[in-house]
Amino acid sequence: MFSILIPDDLSEAGLDVLRADPNVTLHIAKKMPRAALLEEIAKHDALIVRSETKIDAEVIARAERLRVIGRAGIGVDTIDVEAATRRGIVVMNTPQANTIATCEHTIAMMLALARNIPQADASLRRGEWTRSKFIGVQLHGRTLGIIGLGRIGSQVARRAQAFGMEVIAYDPYISEESARANKVVLVSLDELLAQSDFVTLHSSLTPGSRGLLNAEAISKMKPGARVINVARGALVEMQALYEALVSGKLAGAALDVFEEEPPPADHPIFKLPNVVVTPHLGASTQEAQRDVSIQIAEQVLDALYEREVRNAVNFPPIDPSAMPVVRPYLVLAERLGKLQASLMEGRLSRVEVEYRGPDVSPHVKPLTVALLRGLLEPMLGSERVNFVNAPIIANERGIVVTQAVNLTSSDYTNLVSCRITTDRESRTIAGTLFDGSEPRIVQIDGFRIDAVPEGLVLVISSRDVPGVIGRVGTILGANYVNIAEYRLGRTRPGEQALSFINLDNPVPDYAMKALHDLPEVLWAKQVTL
Repeated sequence: MFSILIPDDLSEAGLDVLRADPNVTLHIAKKMPRAALLEEIAKHDALIVRSETKIDAEVIARAERLRVIGRAGIGVDTIDVEAATRRGIVVMNTPQANTIATCEHTIAMMLALARNIPQADASLRRGEWTRSKFIGVQLHGRTLGIIGLGRIGSQVARRAQAFGMEVIAYDPYISEESARANKVVLVSLDELLAQSDFVTLHSSLTPGSRGLLNAEAISKMKPGARVINVARGALVEMQALYEALVSGKLAGAALDVFEEEPPPADHPIFKLPNVVVTPHLGASTQEAQRDVSIQIAEQVLDALYEREVRNAVNFPPIDPSAMPVVRPYLVLAERLGKLQASLMEGRLSRVEVEYRGPDVSPHVKPLTVALLRGLLEPMLGSERVNFVNAPIIANERGIVVTQAVNLTSSDYTNLVSCRITTDRESRTIAGTLFDGSEPRIVQIDGFRIDAVPEGLVLVISSRDVPGVIGRVGTILGANYVNIAEYRLGRTRPGEQALSFINLDNPVPDYAMKALHDLPEVLWAKQVTL
């Protein structure tokens, strides 16, 4: 059973998705006070929030069971993602669901700003008829500068072009090819500020983008330009914007978002006649609210059932279309890690992972995380290790992790190889898939082998002399341990051999001692994969 806490308003469409699952219990508390949230959070497996509820380190520290935080929207600046990551909690958002709504609101704000619509409406309602007071500007022929040409920014570009606007953009993470596909010219930030009649912000909020539009940036803007912000309030330095609007440097601003929400009612910017404001309505359409609630509900359920993790901001991204190919390799990588941990002697200091082949090479990061999870989980016991926090745990313990793609050919179309180094030994284990779905261990150090990494396994290192297999089988049989498969690799005849034995039931301690006591056996370990 999964318990999901929802302290904010969520559309009934999403709630219906959750209610339809018989294994889900919902705790819905609209506008939950912080004290109640702190008391309640420890009881739940998942949390779904909008922008109203702040999930900081204190909340996360009390979230003993929490596995998923779902943000019904794009921005996660109200969530301490770093603290969640350290606790192994997936943080996910819904970046696609409100793209159209936010884009259309941006255009609406730009039109309202250009034509003084809110001011004219208020004037007419006061009984005035002062048409000359509200002469605006046309969008046609003007230059729109878009800061952030992602999903929303590119949609805004297309609609602005339909008005006959010239569109330029600043985005250091977008390729020239992608910009050309949208008929947008990429420029530097300074060029955009100097050339644009309208500047609209669509960047995510990061330490580097906070206060992006500050006094220095505004000083570089074209005199009489207008600013639209339907992204994050903290992208704009409000005092600098206020002073530019008062001085006439800027002709106007349209703001849907604020660093503090709700903003103080007496904020001086509200008193300016050349400012249009709305209370964070970018995603506030019936369609967007429905879609975002359904999407986050489905994502949270998929994560809880460990089916798929989508739109996670602290989880290695995997293209959903590639998941059928990647999923069995994730299983293989995790079992490689578990096998390494089970055979390892000494203090781990280094993990080197190498990938060969077209199926594994594009997915280095998630596969390495899967391997680290398998490696660290047996070592750390009760401490939660998952795909979210495995790299952080490795780093905190001083374990150096490297990953590489090798383009040289091998005996296998796709191969995942892991070498670990401790203060006592070094070991390399490699694996692949048979028929694209069946994990196989094909190398353990210098031993070529074909072994199934699944269930109970007995691994024995011995001298390669006659009778070892028989004596091992006799001890296991005498203790009613059934052998499912017996795989053996060796270096050279008469030197050393490695047995990989799949079992149907565990080997008792006294039988393990008997195996260790065989003069030909160098070491023997029982592992669970």
